[in-house]
Amino acid sequence: MIEISPQANPPVCKVLDYGKYKYETQKRKAEAKKNQKVVEIKELKLRPMIDTHDYEVKVKQAKKFLSEGNKVKFTMRYKGRELSANDMGRTVLMRLLDDLDSVCKLESEPKLEGKQMMMIVAPA
Repeated sequence: MIEISPQANPPVCKVLDYGKYKYETQKRKAEAKKNQKVVEIKELKLRPMIDTHDYEVKVKQAKKFLSEGNKVKFTMRYKGRELSANDMGRTVLMRLLDDLDSVCKLESEPKLEGKQMMMIVAPA
């Protein structure tokens, strides 16, 4: 005997095979798990002095990742004296955000951590 809805007045119970019931609930959980989408974070690494063609390739890759439903993490890597002029990297990241505006939304603002500046975008 299994209690179906204990909040009802009087409570509703049902007589059934417990092994069969347990098997069916296990199958339902497995089906739900199979249908869920796991969101991955794809990373694209950039440099502040990126050339136009390289930039366009990164934009194309980002659009592909976002269309698949994944988040994209842009990492701007600095070397040597580039770190003192980190506004150049920020402008590249903001330009990326403007170019991808139709397919993504900003999840975390560009922030500097050590010698890297990171920004995460999610599909719109």
